[in-house]
Amino acid sequence: MSSMNKPAANGGAGYSIAMPNQTIYLQNLNDKLPKETLRRELYVLCSQFGNILDVVALKTPKMKGQAFVVFQHLTAASAALSKLQGQEFYGKPIKSSYCKSKSDAVAKEDGTFVPKHKRKAEGSAFKGPAAKKPQVEGGGGAAAPAKKAPAAGASNVPEREEMETDEEPPNKILFLERLPAEINDSMLHALFKQFPGLKEVRMVPGKVGIAFVEFETEGQSSVAKDTLQGFKLTPVNSMRITNAKKM
Repeated sequence: MSSMNKPAANGGAGYSIAMPNQTIYLQNLNDKLPKETLRRELYVLCSQFGNILDVVALKTPKMKGQAFVVFQHLTAASAALSKLQGQEFYGKPIKSSYCKSKSDAVAKEDGTFVPKHKRKAEGSAFKGPAAKKPQVEGGGGAAAPAKKAPAAGASNVPEREEMETDEEPPNKILFLERLPAEINDSMLHALFKQFPGLKEVRMVPGKVGIAFVEFETEGQSSVAKDTLQGFKLTPVNSMRITNAKKM
């Protein structure tokens, strides 16, 4: 869990978006509680939203009043983020947001975990002196043009490109498809509220897997659409986002 980072602040031009994550970052917690009590109480509080993989609460000076809760599924994390925002917990309102990076517990769950010492070793490999540029044969001194390597996992690219195909003109309203059956409007609101200008999230009664999200401007909706296009809400549900048809 030591690899987790706090989310960057949002706001104005050049704002930073913390992508939806299975780990939520909680602030403004009562720092008088013993560490084990805090972990236990957060586990009990958050278990109502779904399976929890880990709760990290450190008592170091920099981490006072803060904790990370790791859920097994993104939908559970999104529900918790939305419901816990401002909720009173031992006399203080909780501040909740998505964690910026994947937790070790999630990485172990999905098979992508790399031990910390190996991450450091791999990172240091890029800090050595830059390799000399290859010279054009014949001594002209100009660098030889780099050969373009074939894209890795090219077979997976068409699915992404297909998702981004959108014949409708830009619209303040986005149409979401391929949503998991268990998702609801509060979960979607938690996913999209990090983007400026969010006005409304509307589920379609009697229809599973689709919803509409409305922003104040077309530019704001485009940012959200481009950022979350193809985002996996569950291991088998990659969200498809298109511009809604203008009536």
